[in-house]
Amino acid sequence: MRIIFMGTPEFAVPVLDALVEAGHDVVAAYSQPPRAGGRRGKALTPSPVHARAEALGIEVRTPLSFRKEPGEVEAFAALDADVAVVAAYGLILPVPVLEAPRHGCLNVHGSLLPRWRGAAPIQRSILVGDAETGVGIMQMEAGLDTGPVRLEDRTPIDRKTAGELTDELSAMGARLMVTVLGDLDRHPAVAQPDDGVTYAPKIDKAEARLDFGQPAEVVERQVRAFNPAPGAFFEYDGERFRVHAAEIVDASAPPGTVIDEMLTIACAQGAIRPSRIQRAGRGVMTSRELLRGFAIPAGARL
Repeated sequence: MRIIFMGTPEFAVPVLDALVEAGHDVVAAYSQPPRAGGRRGKALTPSPVHARAEALGIEVRTPLSFRKEPGEVEAFAALDADVAVVAAYGLILPVPVLEAPRHGCLNVHGSLLPRWRGAAPIQRSILVGDAETGVGIMQMEAGLDTGPVRLEDRTPIDRKTAGELTDELSAMGARLMVTVLGDLDRHPAVAQPDDGVTYAPKIDKAEARLDFGQPAEVVERQVRAFNPAPGAFFEYDGERFRVHAAEIVDASAPPGTVIDEMLTIACAQGAIRPSRIQRAGRGVMTSRELLRGFAIPAGARL
C-alpha cells in the first residue's frame, strides 16, 4: 500500500518499522516539530519518529497545525495515499485529512476501546488498577477515539511499569496494523459499544507526587504509572526523590512516616518500601545505597 505515517514518540517507531519491513511504500512521515532540548534548552531535537524516518530515507513533514495552515491539508491530499497510519501523533486531524486517503486513517490506540479514550490510556489503566489492557486498530473519525475498531489484542497489566507496558503495546500494535493492512476486507470496522466509555486525560506533572494518604496499593500504582515519566516522587529536607520501583509492605504508622531504617513509608493502609530511588542530579540507585550516603531516619515525615 501507499501509506502516510503519522506519529511522534518512541511508541510509534516500531509501527513505522513494521510497515517498511512488510514492504509498504511509506511516502511521507508526519511528526510533531522538533522541540528545544539540551542542557540550556537551545538545541532543537527531532522526535523519535522524525529521526527514524530520516534514517529510513522517508520524507518528514512537521506542520504545527492542519487547522491553522490550510495549505497543509492540500499537501497531505496530494500524496495520493491508500491509507494513513497514525500512532500517537499528537495533532487533531480535521475531517478533510481523515477522508483524504482512499481507506481513511487507521490509528494504533493503546487501550481496549471504549475504555480509556484520550491522551494517556496506558498510565490511566495502571493508576486505577485495571487487570488488563491492550491495543486496538481503530478507523478514525471526527470524535475523540470514537471510531470503529478493526482488530484488537490484550495483555495482563500485572506489575508492569508504564514504560514496560508501552513497549509491549507498541510491538503488539505494529503487528496488528500489518495484519489489518494485509487484508482490510477480512478485518471490517466494528462500532465500539456504548457502555464502558472512560477518558484518559493527559498526565499532569503534579499527579506524580506520591500521595501517602492513599492505600499502599494506590501509591505503588503511582510509582509504576509514572515510570519512566514524569517520575513519581516525594520530598524530604528540601530535596526531591524520584521512586522508580517500590514494594508493598504490611506495616502501619501515620501516613508519610518513615517506619524503619529500610525507608519503609507508611500509607493510609499498609506501607511501601522503595527499591530503586534517585536523588535530584544523581543516578538511580537502590534504597540501601541511598541511605549509606544520605540519612532519612525512622520517624521522618515525608
